[in-house]
Amino acid sequence: MTNKQIASAFSYLASLMELHGDNPFKIRSYSNAYIALRKLQTPLADIPAADLPDIKGVGKSTAGKITELLTTGNMENIIKLEAKTPPGVREMLKIKGFGPKKVRTVWKELGAETIGELLYACNENRLIEIKGFGEKTQRDLKAKLEYYQKSRNSFHYAALENDAHAALEYIQNQLPGTAVALTGSIRRRSNIADKIEILVGTVNDEMISFDGETLTKIKEEDHVLFAKSAGEYPVIIYLCAPDEFGSKQFRYTAAPDFMQAWIAEFPGVDFKKIETEAAVFAKANLPVIAPEMREDSWSLALAKADKLPVLLEEKDIKGVVHAHTTYSDGLHTLEEMATYARSLGYEYLVLTDHSQAAFYANGLKPDRVAAQMEEVDALNEKLAPFRIFKSIECDILNDGSLDYDEETLTKFDCIVASVHSNLRMDKEKATERILTAVRNPHTTILGHPTGRLLLSREGYPIDHQAIIDACAENNVAIELNANPYRLDLDWTWIPYALEKGVPISVNPDAHSKEGMHDIHYGVLSARKGGLTREMCLNAKGLGEFEEWLRGRVVV
Repeated sequence: MTNKQIASAFSYLASLMELHGDNPFKIRSYSNAYIALRKLQTPLADIPAADLPDIKGVGKSTAGKITELLTTGNMENIIKLEAKTPPGVREMLKIKGFGPKKVRTVWKELGAETIGELLYACNENRLIEIKGFGEKTQRDLKAKLEYYQKSRNSFHYAALENDAHAALEYIQNQLPGTAVALTGSIRRRSNIADKIEILVGTVNDEMISFDGETLTKIKEEDHVLFAKSAGEYPVIIYLCAPDEFGSKQFRYTAAPDFMQAWIAEFPGVDFKKIETEAAVFAKANLPVIAPEMREDSWSLALAKADKLPVLLEEKDIKGVVHAHTTYSDGLHTLEEMATYARSLGYEYLVLTDHSQAAFYANGLKPDRVAAQMEEVDALNEKLAPFRIFKSIECDILNDGSLDYDEETLTKFDCIVASVHSNLRMDKEKATERILTAVRNPHTTILGHPTGRLLLSREGYPIDHQAIIDACAENNVAIELNANPYRLDLDWTWIPYALEKGVPISVNPDAHSKEGMHDIHYGVLSARKGGLTREMCLNAKGLGEFEEWLRGRVVV
């Protein structure tokens, strides 16, 4: 081991010890050893063990650990501490400027055990009220966490979108009259993508310049340019002859499963050297399948039967369903959230602050529910015809019951029922817990069904089919949580929900005014599953939405 590696081991040991609230004297000793050893010129491997304690900043105990590292490549102390530290918490220690004390705080007080869970906690403003944090600290930490995630091989679609469009526009401006378009998973609006892909209808790579900001060139291989975007995301630029742009665009856009089904459907048919993508579909005698739906074979079957849906568009959404205010863990007041929603052209706001069990999010006890409802009444008079619905995001408790007594539950216009606690359930437990909640006559919408956080938490396993069936039987809608870290319900289950007649509500789960714009990502994900305006709950205008609620009133 090099001196640098040995020094880093002591720094890591000190961090782990501080994370667990260990002896401050020992922590300081190992931190000092880190500083001393990383400056040492002579390789530690060349120094006799007996002489190690004589090095400045190294005592007898530290010397023993150096010998242990040189002999075994690890330290027993590190192994023991790692054994009682979740891997995701250890990973947090790698975040520059986010020290062990703060990691310990978010781990112990918020229960965050992965980078993704911590990033989502920032998104929900959970850190603001914790001692030693604040809005600025939370904002800085969120930026650090997002930067750290960039070093991984997969990214949320939302992280790539702006850079993708900036790179596309940059190339289009250089090549007026040339076919240039996004392609690959970014064009399919996949929830998760590993790169930005762009197709250009020219084989002359010299026509494309790189400014080192919007796009920085890395290398070139066989008419493929490799670059990075302004946010340092990977970019691949494919070059092709103009007369084959349509063929290449079709090929690069298609996911493997879709392409495999296409080849099986049209064996031996030559789709090469076709100028436009529309001409590719025309040659197959099929209507154009939206890029979002080119993930697997199900959309091809719909196209063959001439049953492709008219997909939901962002402009179709008429109301903001699922939003938090300063009553619980939101950044803005009820009036600020309502007036902002109205300014965006929405007709209503389904208010969903957290229920009482969500103590970590300042959940509302019945007296605060009553106070909020009074404010809603006053604001509805002031903001009419815009309407705020008296609603709640109600915790589904461990036994599947809802988080208020019957008297309180009857006061709400709408209840989004969600699981927020005891997430480590097996499939049977999770399914039964949710089924119990869905069968509760007060449940209006099932919130984020699996509790997943994309790229960081898989979510508890559930029997989707059984739950969707129960929603159909009990006239309960299902949320597609539009937060780009969730996008839960997963789009792959939308076709089954539509088959069963279960409406999908595309909800931003907004914890600030700006959070309402996440509806954009929810709509993109919903389109992948074939969601139409007719089957989207909050694409209903105010009158239709009120009528839908009246149709399921508990009596």
